[in-house]
Amino acid sequence: MYYRQMGQIPHKRHTIFKKADGSLFREQVMGTRGFAGTQSILYHHHMPTEIVKSELVGSYLPEYEEQQSLKHRHFMTSKAHLEGDALKARNYLMGNQDLLIGTAKVTERMSCFYRNGDGDELLYIHYGSGKLETMFGTISYREGDYLIIPIGTIYRVIPNKQETTQLLFIESFSQITTPRRYRNEYGQLLEHSPFCERDIRGPEKLVTFGQKGEFEIITKSRGVISSHILGHHPFDVVGWDGYLYPWAFNIEDFEPITGRVHQPPPVHQTFEGNHFVVCSFVPRLFDYHPEAIPAPYYHSNVNSDELLYYVKGNFMSRKGVQEGSITLHPGGIPHGPHPGKVEASIGKKETLELAVMIDTFHPLKMVKHAQEIEDPGYMYSWYK
Repeated sequence: MYYRQMGQIPHKRHTIFKKADGSLFREQVMGTRGFAGTQSILYHHHMPTEIVKSELVGSYLPEYEEQQSLKHRHFMTSKAHLEGDALKARNYLMGNQDLLIGTAKVTERMSCFYRNGDGDELLYIHYGSGKLETMFGTISYREGDYLIIPIGTIYRVIPNKQETTQLLFIESFSQITTPRRYRNEYGQLLEHSPFCERDIRGPEKLVTFGQKGEFEIITKSRGVISSHILGHHPFDVVGWDGYLYPWAFNIEDFEPITGRVHQPPPVHQTFEGNHFVVCSFVPRLFDYHPEAIPAPYYHSNVNSDELLYYVKGNFMSRKGVQEGSITLHPGGIPHGPHPGKVEASIGKKETLELAVMIDTFHPLKMVKHAQEIEDPGYMYSWYK
């Protein structure tokens, strides 16, 4: 990310910074990779370590099913009934040592605060609008937004009143960044990148709460959930600067790369983490070679599992999927368009589909309860 500053900060870091009453603001360096990665410096009214009570809640890691035969799978997340605030509504579907993936139907505002101490989080807003309130400030979100929330950020999701927010989430155990091949040695997005810094939105407004009291923060770290009662409001930051902060990018601002013949999925890459990537399939013109076949070719995943979350539109290579469907095509066996879809694509000029793809380079495991929303016949849907 690029440098950003909000609120009040002293002229030099690690120097005296006083309030009007003569007492000191409390400086917090928040960084990654042991001071060698991206970092920001925040200035608090109170000590961020002022904990009144700490309790272990329990493990948050999902229970996975036993290994089945290798097969393509289809999950209809619209049939999931779990709902509530942005924590209680999380419906974990699959994961591995690098990330956890699921969906959430957010119908309530979060009353407590939350932070993930195991890695970054990505929230893709399928529909709905509201606010992401954080210690760095507030970001307004809307349909199509990717929200990137760095490790250790205290936040809460506040959907707009009488409005449901449906989202796809990734809980990563590493940092989520823009693709390396689209950045130069200074971190700037290059000319051939499908988006640039102008498309990225940081916090819009820093709102500071200085009051004392007891405020609960739910913390995920080391695979467990802890409840921390802080002795003051966690959003007591008066200013910060640096390169580490939450940000938003809307999928509508992704500019697709096209060619004379079919382009491979890496041209759609939007983010990357440790052993996984996230891609955006957006409305785009099809290939313009006079004999081009717009539909993707049959292919075997090479060392990766391929997950597609279908957002909206006409999914030109698939039958039987719906908005909110998730398909998983595991590495080791080929996959491709359903019968008739290759022929039907010839001569078409554009696609209007919208989908998010996650490729993982370690195999994904299924959470046990995911079978409740699974289409059991999907593996055989290519057989005429």
